[in-house]
Amino acid sequence: MSQEISAAAPYTLEEDRSQLHRFFRWLLPAVSAGAAAAADLALPRDLEQAPVEHPYFAWLLLLSLALYLAASALGQKVPPVKARVDHLAPLYAGITLLLNLLNLLTAKLGLLPVLYFPAMDRVLAVLAGDPVYLLKCMAYSYRLLFLGWFFGALVGISTGILLGFSKAANYWIWPFIRSIGPIPSTAWIPLVLVAFPSVVSGSAFLIALSVWFPTTVLTASGIANTRNSYFEVAATLGAGRWYQIRKVGIPAAMPSVFLGLFNGTTASFITLVTAEMLGAKYGLGWYVNWQKEMMAYANVYAGLILIAVSFFLIITGLFKIRDRILVWQKGVIKW
Repeated sequence: MSQEISAAAPYTLEEDRSQLHRFFRWLLPAVSAGAAAAADLALPRDLEQAPVEHPYFAWLLLLSLALYLAASALGQKVPPVKARVDHLAPLYAGITLLLNLLNLLTAKLGLLPVLYFPAMDRVLAVLAGDPVYLLKCMAYSYRLLFLGWFFGALVGISTGILLGFSKAANYWIWPFIRSIGPIPSTAWIPLVLVAFPSVVSGSAFLIALSVWFPTTVLTASGIANTRNSYFEVAATLGAGRWYQIRKVGIPAAMPSVFLGLFNGTTASFITLVTAEMLGAKYGLGWYVNWQKEMMAYANVYAGLILIAVSFFLIITGLFKIRDRILVWQKGVIKW
């Protein structure tokens, strides 16, 4: 009997340690958010910082804490939510501590230049003070980005398929792509300003150009790396050339196609922000450049936050589409 108890004791102790570790892992984000909110409300504000009407940073911390607690409560009934919350808890705590440190250095201690490093409350006040105008700028940027990205992806995939299956196209088009494609799309700005009738059409062309090159190269590479045995089996079963392209070559190259789209999407973000600085009347890139010239750095940071959030949502959506289309590769290819 004593041997059975001694054998079970180490397992019980290890289990208790694991539960304690999970508890502290869950508690860390709540403590960090609560401590940051308390510090923001309790500590006096630096006199050089411009006053704000409401404690937006503390409100943001309390809102994020409430959402975290709500997700934790939901996770008790939904295991996938619980696993997700446990996974993101340290990251949430780290981001909260980083924002708290930045708020202390700017709003409370004034150790950073006030002009270039405004308090978090001032940045959040910009987002809360004029949401209609900022949403208008976001809508303009989304329209421009979608137009350029759609045509760039369409032409890039079509060109990649043509290069992958046609030796003649590979012979005539590939040297042109190798010489023109690596040139940054923003280097064509002087020519675009002369060749296109409006800033919108010129900017859309630059975005399409930035998406076209990586999509073309990786689509053609994916088709070229497809095993010949796949086509041989399809031909043995009576498949024609067009069927082999649609049902064998393109599906096999889809991982490379999405990799090209991801690279092109990243390049399109850079091109969009740069193109909007040329003379657009709206847009997030234009807004950031305009506020920088006005020396309103709280507005600059607000625009950068919107750019980061917007691009994060776009990339996340593209990942979701990839996972849905390439569900047959789940657990096989990781990138």
